[in-house]
Amino acid sequence: MSLSLDREASAAPFIQLRPESLAASGAQPPMQVIRRNGTISKFDASKISVAMTKAFLAVEGHGAAASRRVHEIVELLTAEVVGALSRRMSEGRTFHIEDVQDQVELALMRSEHHKVARAYVLYREERTRQRAGQGAAKATQPSGEPSLRVTLASGVQVPLDIARLTLIIEEACTGLEGVGAMAVLAETQRNLYDGISEDELALASVMAARTLVEQEPNYAYVSARLLLDKLRTEVLSFVHDTPTSASQAEMAARYGEYFPAYIKAGVKAELLDPDLARFDLNKLAAALKPERDLAFQFLGLQTLYDRYFLHAHGNRIELPQAFFMRVAMGLAVREIDRETRAIEFYDLLSSFDFMASTPTLFNSGTLRPQLSSCFLTTIADDLDGIFKSVKDNALLAKYSGGLGNDWTRVRGLGAHIKGTNGESQGVVPFLKVANDTAIAVNQGGKRKGAVCAYLETWHIDIEEFLDLRKNTGDDRRRTHDMNTANWVPDLFMQRVEADGEWTLFSPDETPDLHDLYGKAFAERYAAYKAKAARGEIRVFKQIRATDLWRRMLTMLFETGHPWITFKDPCNLRSPQRHAGVIHSSNLCTEITLNTSDEETAVCNLGSINLLHHVRQGRLDETRLQRSVTTAMRMLDNVIDINFYTIPEARRSNLRHRPVGLGLMGFQDALQAMRIAMASDAAVTFADTSMEMISYYAISASVDLAAERGRYPSFDGSLWSRGILPIDSIELLAEARGGLAMDRGMTLDWDTLRDRVRSIGMRNSNVMAIAPTATISNICGVAQSIEPAYQNLYVKSNMSGDFTVVNEFLVRDLKARGLWDEVMVNDLKYFDGSLGAIDRIPDDLKALYATAFEIDSAWLIEAASRRQKWIDQSQSLNLYIANPSGKKLDALYRLAWARGLKTTYYLRSRSATHVEKSTLRGTDGKLNSVASVTMMAPAPIIVAPAATAPDLTGAVACSIDNPECEACQ
Repeated sequence: MSLSLDREASAAPFIQLRPESLAASGAQPPMQVIRRNGTISKFDASKISVAMTKAFLAVEGHGAAASRRVHEIVELLTAEVVGALSRRMSEGRTFHIEDVQDQVELALMRSEHHKVARAYVLYREERTRQRAGQGAAKATQPSGEPSLRVTLASGVQVPLDIARLTLIIEEACTGLEGVGAMAVLAETQRNLYDGISEDELALASVMAARTLVEQEPNYAYVSARLLLDKLRTEVLSFVHDTPTSASQAEMAARYGEYFPAYIKAGVKAELLDPDLARFDLNKLAAALKPERDLAFQFLGLQTLYDRYFLHAHGNRIELPQAFFMRVAMGLAVREIDRETRAIEFYDLLSSFDFMASTPTLFNSGTLRPQLSSCFLTTIADDLDGIFKSVKDNALLAKYSGGLGNDWTRVRGLGAHIKGTNGESQGVVPFLKVANDTAIAVNQGGKRKGAVCAYLETWHIDIEEFLDLRKNTGDDRRRTHDMNTANWVPDLFMQRVEADGEWTLFSPDETPDLHDLYGKAFAERYAAYKAKAARGEIRVFKQIRATDLWRRMLTMLFETGHPWITFKDPCNLRSPQRHAGVIHSSNLCTEITLNTSDEETAVCNLGSINLLHHVRQGRLDETRLQRSVTTAMRMLDNVIDINFYTIPEARRSNLRHRPVGLGLMGFQDALQAMRIAMASDAAVTFADTSMEMISYYAISASVDLAAERGRYPSFDGSLWSRGILPIDSIELLAEARGGLAMDRGMTLDWDTLRDRVRSIGMRNSNVMAIAPTATISNICGVAQSIEPAYQNLYVKSNMSGDFTVVNEFLVRDLKARGLWDEVMVNDLKYFDGSLGAIDRIPDDLKALYATAFEIDSAWLIEAASRRQKWIDQSQSLNLYIANPSGKKLDALYRLAWARGLKTTYYLRSRSATHVEKSTLRGTDGKLNSVASVTMMAPAPIIVAPAATAPDLTGAVACSIDNPECEACQ
């Protein structure tokens, strides 16, 4: 079937004047058409009739009777289309030729002329392909008709430069498979109107490319490159103080002249440290690699654009490579050969092989370089101490620090207050104050303030603590914005295993329990329990350990909090157990450092991009060693350069010098090597990859110690005794009387152990795996050690809502001839899961199984293998598709039994879904929630188990894809 139909000349939409103009004149606007080449022509409704008539006749034949009937139908449908367009005119809409064609399709479908509608759609698609094959040149040909006008910032209107628009779109598509410049250009022109502003024009092409991502993941790169054009114009115009634009090809020459001007402008605007101007700027400019601007996907560049690039008077002044060089310069500012080191750091960052944490990216090279990620404090049991800690939280959060507070020392409800001879209201009212402080101090407006409160399981207020995140009850005793975590001693878990009794105490009567762990804790706890039985302790309560455990898991399931973290493995395996006690983890549960009244623990984070170190199906050990070595130097530099907002943080950081090198892109690396997450091979890869990172991180710290000296509190540490993380497993096993944790190794640890003992370490701690919620977006890889959330979904963060498609999956489906419009719709219908799509082979279903299709026991086994190499911990999320008390009980007992130090979120389905229809028109809307559908999860009825929590009537927590951006 063919339709001899000139669509360009027929179904023509119209453009209206602005509503304010109509109001002023009182006249109807002239009806006009925006054509695909950007020109304007008169609207003629008869062309719609002609187009539909030809479509009907092509399907139903040219007989006279058919023709008379067709004309009657067409007349009604044309009136319907014009009416619909007229109604949209009253809403201030501007129409492109494609908009009328959309209305024609709708009219045909609504009138149930499905065959005609199908013919119309097929012809429309064929014409689109023909135009794409003809190239973009036709779009730039002059027609003699008036073109759209663009309103400049000055208010002057100039004709739309369709030639430049076409050039920029063609350049953005260069070198990418499966994308077409004409498709982006056509979609862009749908969103244009006469008098469009420069800013809106720049965004129109960006958003146009974003609508096509669900069809082809490479459009994420196209849209990033189009956003880059907008950024170039904004930055160059400000830095050079004159309207300036440049294509990507032109930037190869212009980056060199821009960079020194950018540094000078940044110093002048009091955004950059004046010391940066004393670098050899020409040498650094020559080292910039403009082609690396093309490596961004849209979500990554948009995140940088919105929140990371420095801006003066509302104008951004940084281009991506200048941004990475600024961060590198800030980290190299105290190096002897700082230009060489800055270039070395820049190469690592801009290649995405490693990425520093968000505070470092925000603040490096600025006047207040607060570069650290996480701060841990312990709260004293008096008003001065409590409110000093609240003030410290505010000061630490101001410059983008994530906070972990240990509240265990604060006396419980009903405890005696000697000064007033009254009774304490417990810890909860003070937690409410800390909660509201986190809201008030929102990290300089760049991201949400975030804090996590920790409480030990023996505290008398633990039951109220479990309820803090509930939406019912006395709101004065609720903290809706604060994260919470249980700090669980091994003795409690052993009592749960034995179904024994558990006694709760107020810490003012049992003060030393706070600082004890292992056998010492168990002995002292038994002594206090005996005192309580004799009536020598005033405030205590006895409960079944399994009852409290059930309630802990129930609250975790209902509210997502408190998280489950384990006190004893954190302390027994700590290299710094000679210098203090770990009383909590941090906001994201990966940091395990000592805290006291004199010391606020500080950690400095960054992450290796594991995907970039996979070559030809295996991990490139040489490249990984180079990346880890350079990354460790950068992280160590953070400690000396850092801007400290409280003296306790400075004292602690300089004395112990801890850093936390982690990883991201674990799922991507597995898929690149064709390994399913739920497999023994994945567990083995988690082991071997972390072993390499651990080996080279420790080795790099030894090298830094040889060059710069040991950290001051080295003597007496496990390091000084030749006990490495792999060796410290035995300390935990001894305390527990056994431990089901793998001890295998493949590298030469004996030689490294000797070097550590003889030379020393530069850093008390060297490894921690953070969530990488934001920096993984910048690098375009999966977060941290996470399984794929979905293979197609809408991601929401502070920059807006964006379609995310698994490009590895699309590549494999294309190779097998399975990637088409039907597959896209199937993925949307099944929320990015492959399991229910029959035509997908089983091997791909296993390889691309999503987080809720994988038994979380696999995640725990992999985490256990990593934990043996890590001197701190890892942010480990667990996923439950169909939660039950029995499953939760088994999962968290397994985590404890396998020697994990901490767990993080418990994620359950289903708060966010991909739109079941097209994402066009919703995706990419910045700072909106247009493409997210919130659904209340249904109650889950669970049969009670002997030791599992009864979750009858409980509601799954709405924690799909939660964002913790405080660490990274």
